[in-house]
Order: sequence, then structure tokens, then C-alpha cells
Amino acid sequence: MPSTEELLKRLGVSIDPETLRLALTHRSYAYENGGIPTNERMEFLGDALLGFAVTDALYRDNPDLSEGELAKLRSSVVSTRALAGVARSLNLGEYILLGQGEILTNGKDKSSILADTTEAIIGATYLTNDIETVRQMVMRLIAPLLKDAATLGAGTDWKTSIQEFAANRKLGTVDYRVTGTGPDHARVFEAVLHIGGEAFGTGTGRSKKEAEQESASATWKMLTEPAEIPAD
Repeated sequence: MPSTEELLKRLGVSIDPETLRLALTHRSYAYENGGIPTNERMEFLGDALLGFAVTDALYRDNPDLSEGELAKLRSSVVSTRALAGVARSLNLGEYILLGQGEILTNGKDKSSILADTTEAIIGATYLTNDIETVRQMVMRLIAPLLKDAATLGAGTDWKTSIQEFAANRKLGTVDYRVTGTGPDHARVFEAVLHIGGEAFGTGTGRSKKEAEQESASATWKMLTEPAEIPAD
């Protein structure tokens, strides 16, 4: 694992070395090293702190939105996909302690592992500092996501949103046709979303679920964004 000094610099906080190491300890590594503690309890704490910071910001910045609309925006900001994007911007994967199985399957770039570790880092920040330090760090990390949240519409559970959209308008059955390419340790999936037998959005990802969400997101934009009117 590289020195964590650069990671802390990117985060803009100080974290006790032992606490930080625990935050970076994935269960696969813990299992292979005699059942040492994992970052899962810290992830649990960080999830709650992240939810609070994001909810507070959305509540203050969007006085005209309903509870339901605020909930959808929050979902878009704290989703696995969004948090994994934050983690990649920090190069967090290079610092996560993984077991050999996860290393061989490129676990350092798996969205679920990246998102969970991001939450653990938030928990570690709180344990070393205080809730205001956490809030400020979270705001720095997710500021672009909050800025874009209002344009995300359905949030990140695009599959549910597409299902509801198609059902309400009686468009037909929604199904995803997924194909995978590449070796097992670096497999890439492509999903094409069909509604009523007609192909719509396409998405790719390192898992079937991620590819399906991408295709649902692309389809949502196709169905809800106004068509451009060509100039005369």
C-alpha cells in the first residue's frame, strides 16, 4: 500500500494512522490475516454521517422541494455509483487492503468496495476529529454531486424509475439484455434496455447491475429530456 499522506492531503483532514488503516481494511484482507477487525463497523458509522451531511445540505439549499423530492436527490448523491466516483477521484482503490482473491479480480476498482470504503473513511474522520470536520469534508467531496443533483431527476435508482415510468404510460415490458466480454478478472458488461421490445439506452459496467443502471440512466434521459428542434 502506498503512503497515505497523499490520500489525507486529498481528503483535507487528519486521521489517526491506526484508525485510517482499519478504515482501509476490507473483509477479504481481514479473513486472510487471521480474522483481524474489518472496516464494516466504521462503514456503518460513516453511512449515517454521510446521510446527515447530505440531508442537511439538501434541506437548506432546496427550500421549495418536497420530502419525496429531497429523498430522491439524496439517493442520487449517496448511491454506490456516486460514492465510487468520489473514491476514484481520490485514487482510493490503491490504498485499500484486499485479500488475494479480490486483488486478482480487480477489487480495487469495484464500485461496491470503493463506495463502502469511502463511507468507512468518513467514519474514521469523525472518530479522529468531530462532526463539523466530517461535514466540511463531505461537502468538499460531493460538492459537484450536490450541484448536479437537481438535474438527476429520478436519482440513481434508475431501474425503479424506468419501471414506474413504463408502467404509468403502459409502454410495455422492461427488460435488460446483458452481454459480457473479457477475462473473468477484468470482465466488462454491456446492457441494452428494451421497453415493449424496443431498444433504448445502453450502458457498460464492471458488473451486470452497474451496466443495467447505466442503461436505465441513459434511457431516462432519452424519455424525459425534451427533443431538440432543428434550426430552419
